[in-house]
Amino acid sequence: MKLLRRTGRGSGPSLDDRLTALAEAAGLADGRLDAGAVARARAVADRAGARRSLSVDHTAVALAGATGSGKSSLFNLLSGTTLARVGVTRPTTSTAQAALWDGAGAGPLLDWLQIPGRHEVDGTAEHRTAGAARDGTGYSGESGSVGGAGSDAWNGAAGGAAGGAAGGARDGARDGAGDAGLSGLVLLDLPDHDSIERAHRLEVDRLAGLVDLLVWVLDPQKYADAAVHDLYLAPLARHRDVTVVVLNQIDRLSPVAAERCLADLRRLLEADGLAGVPVLGVSARTGAGVGELRALLASRVTGRRSWADRLAADAESAADALARASDGAAPGAAPNGAAPGAGSKGPSGTAVVASPAATASTASTTSTVSTTSTVSPAVMASPASPAALTGPLAAALAQAAGVPVVVQAVAKAHRHRSVAATGWPVTRWARRLRPDPLRRLRLGGGSPGPDAVGEAVGRTSIPAAGAVQRSRLDTALRDTAAAASAGLPEPWAAAVRRAARSHADELEDALDRAVATTSIGASRRPLWWRVAGAAQWLVLAAAVAGALWLLGLFAMDYLHLPEPPVPTAGELPWPTLLLLGGLLLGVVLALLSRAVAWLGGRRRARKAAGALRASVERVGRELVLDPVQDELTRHRRFTEAVATARRGA
Repeated sequence: MKLLRRTGRGSGPSLDDRLTALAEAAGLADGRLDAGAVARARAVADRAGARRSLSVDHTAVALAGATGSGKSSLFNLLSGTTLARVGVTRPTTSTAQAALWDGAGAGPLLDWLQIPGRHEVDGTAEHRTAGAARDGTGYSGESGSVGGAGSDAWNGAAGGAAGGAAGGARDGARDGAGDAGLSGLVLLDLPDHDSIERAHRLEVDRLAGLVDLLVWVLDPQKYADAAVHDLYLAPLARHRDVTVVVLNQIDRLSPVAAERCLADLRRLLEADGLAGVPVLGVSARTGAGVGELRALLASRVTGRRSWADRLAADAESAADALARASDGAAPGAAPNGAAPGAGSKGPSGTAVVASPAATASTASTTSTVSTTSTVSPAVMASPASPAALTGPLAAALAQAAGVPVVVQAVAKAHRHRSVAATGWPVTRWARRLRPDPLRRLRLGGGSPGPDAVGEAVGRTSIPAAGAVQRSRLDTALRDTAAAASAGLPEPWAAAVRRAARSHADELEDALDRAVATTSIGASRRPLWWRVAGAAQWLVLAAAVAGALWLLGLFAMDYLHLPEPPVPTAGELPWPTLLLLGGLLLGVVLALLSRAVAWLGGRRRARKAAGALRASVERVGRELVLDPVQDELTRHRRFTEAVATARRGA
């Protein structure tokens, strides 16, 4: 397989790179842009791969035209045979056939083109007058002498049939020498594009999308036919380098009239976007202009570049179609790259001609596409970065996840547990009868962290999001998608909106799991709880000791026993001091502990809020922002790939 580094028009990506970029763009656009444009781009990439694997030393040239345009006569004249049946009735040419100059190795190419009729053309006049079998090539020779007017045309002399035949015999050796530059030419005679048989028209459409060089044969009567220009020529705007237009039968016009027709034809082609395409006036009857056509074909065949130019043009056209689809243009509003004028798929998988309204394309249209669809992403209206959208989205997700309820429960649970741990031991048991705020929500029990795997995490008992929270979440998703897709073409903006909601059904469970697995530090017992608890037990012990002491003194007095001496602190006996001091200190410690617990609850609630917000943001990033970012990245890569595929546009 022979590959080209450059397509020949200035520096830029190689043909391989452009076709690879086209295939990548089609893959990136799948499911987001018009399916027809994507399918055509893939067909171009696939067809390019097939053509590059075939002989690049042969150039497939097709003669296409309407009934009576003289393309079959021109085919016979160029090949020096009578292979093509000539006539003016419909249909004249029913199947495509090929004439080959040095066709060894062209078999796979013709198999790919699906051309069963193959005829080897020898470069000598003797071979033109005798059909001979070619051993090992798979081609059959046919009788190729041209009599009557055909011989007259071959020699380029006007006159009767006898004179033409004599001239053909006289100059046969010269003609054979002229064929030397056509080595590698595969000349196809296509059916009539205006045939009354639909199968013939489909065959023209199929081969027009595959051959390396297209030669359109027109005649003075129908050269301005809108069907030819709208369906075939106008969609060839990207294929100027592989298109030739021939005005046949100029022998029917005076030299002045012929020049006027050629000038008018060039004007029409320029309006079709084909300015600069070679336009030749020929006569298959007299041979006028045939030498120039033969020289043009020889130069294209010798250059061995038409196949690459055709693939490059197909890549540009397919990339144009993707760019238009990306911009939201109606499907089929402009030519595509699968085939000239293609708008739908034929039975063989190649493109067939669409209606004139669907394929009309002028030079101004092509220019507009080139200037509006290749804008660098850096200069487009930049959508908001997903990182900048985290805040508003996280706030709505936090509301939907019940984070405020959890944060409030964390503060209450801290105070509840603090009182249970540092309250007056006599009444502490009553606090334990009250439900723990976090355990009511099935939280704060040492749940695994967000990275824990293999552990089943049940649902929490957080109240489900209400209508208000759901509405806020829906609005946040919509606003996130709108901000992220700002400045994008509508098809891609729609893809971003779909991506933002692609996991909407999973959000509720994911948020609940995130809350359940977030470490909020509620199970950690502060050190001061132990100190305060020990102090409470100490003062309680002092109070109990004082009470027992007083009770002992009361009993001794009741039994009229000698009263032992009682130490005093100033005027207050120690038993009384211990009892009253213990009770008073217990109450003071309980009140101080409540105050410290309230402050600690607020601090722990803030930490829990931060941890929960981080978990909620992670869910929002994974289920909303990451899919949005993927679509934005896909659009950027698509834009770059299309720009690469359209190099030289």
